[in-house]
Amino acid sequence: MKRTILISLSLLLVLASCVSKKKYVAIQLSNETLHNKLDAANRSLDSCRNASATRIASLETSNQHLKEQVNELSNTNAALLNNVGNMATLSSQEAANLERSLESIREKDLQIRTMQDALDKKDSITLALVVSLKSSLGNLNDTDVTVNVEKSVVFISLSDKMVFTSGSTDISPRAHEVLSKVAKVINDKPEMEVLVEGHTDDVPIKRDCIKDNWDLSVLRATAITRVLQNDFNVDPGRITAGGRSQYVPLVPNDSPDHRSTNRRTRIVILPKMDQFYDMIEDGLKKATEEGSGTDGQ
Repeated sequence: MKRTILISLSLLLVLASCVSKKKYVAIQLSNETLHNKLDAANRSLDSCRNASATRIASLETSNQHLKEQVNELSNTNAALLNNVGNMATLSSQEAANLERSLESIREKDLQIRTMQDALDKKDSITLALVVSLKSSLGNLNDTDVTVNVEKSVVFISLSDKMVFTSGSTDISPRAHEVLSKVAKVINDKPEMEVLVEGHTDDVPIKRDCIKDNWDLSVLRATAITRVLQNDFNVDPGRITAGGRSQYVPLVPNDSPDHRSTNRRTRIVILPKMDQFYDMIEDGLKKATEEGSGTDGQ
């Protein structure tokens, strides 16, 4: 009788520790949806980075061409002025050519300065964001929290030992404090989107309701996403959560220290590059309008 009771209690504990088959299937479907969204987000991020690099390279090339044209026009202007010194009077045609040359120089120079100001402003915005993030995060151990920028994208990396207990998805009180500061920065930048990535090492894991490292990385990302949404009011429409499992290591998984480095959660803040390009286009439009206004004077 006692044995029967013990067996019954054991079955109840096992059933209570895991979800029903129907709920598990739903979780699996949700997991697949998250993977698809993550893939779409990564493709969008790669496309954005490639488009950004291509357009900035094009702008820099255009900037160089404009500088060359300014030099050429300056030489033309110098030659015309030299002719002026050798002549007592200028013909009406030569005077018109000189005026057009001077006006063209002014327009090209204004366009160069407009594009350079836009590039400088873009760099300043990115730098200001990093400074704001590091200031908000306070004096934290760099081995636990790191902030860096690559191609106008801000990456905040949180170490596994600070955020979670081993093999768990429960968030520590210290990580909760850090996430409150990250959430404040995110809420202060409503024009930016957020990607939360979970990363693991290559040690296999199989526990109740956690099938493998894919499950663990996704569950950790969604755990952080829920804290940002539920505890700190980050708009969930701005957040994408996904797991990368063990497949994007920072270092080889060949020692306990290296495996600890690879176990991390990365929060990626993605600025909308369209705002940068709109800023350049508005500047060029303004330069053209100012140039047209000068012609009428």
